Amino acid sequence: MYNITFKFEQKGLEPLTLSNVSSNQSLLEVALKNRIELHHNCGGVCACSTCHLYVEQGEDLVEELTDREEDFIDRAVNPRLNSRLGCQCVLQPGNGNIVVTLPDQTQFLGE
Repeated sequence: MYNITFKFEQKGLEPLTLSNVSSNQSLLEVALKNRIELHHNCGGVCACSTCHLYVEQGEDLVEELTDREEDFIDRAVNPRLNSRLGCQCVLQPGNGNIVVTLPDQTQFLGE
């Protein structure tokens, strides 16, 4: 089971920590199940970059970055070395702490 902390670049949103999160689901799925808005224009199939996030801690607890994911991250707004796509960060069996930061997505409104 995992503890996952979601931080937000958007002003006015406080960090949220979820406890006892089970493996075999993506960070996108975890966010949506917990009413955390994370855009996902392609439906979570690694065909866009709208579920872009930053993994601050726990990179080793999710599936490894693939070449396809890396190609889409290159198209994301403000990519960093710790950029990932939420739909591709599937929690591996095990436990630990994961911290992610969600970019301010208000810039995507209207696209």
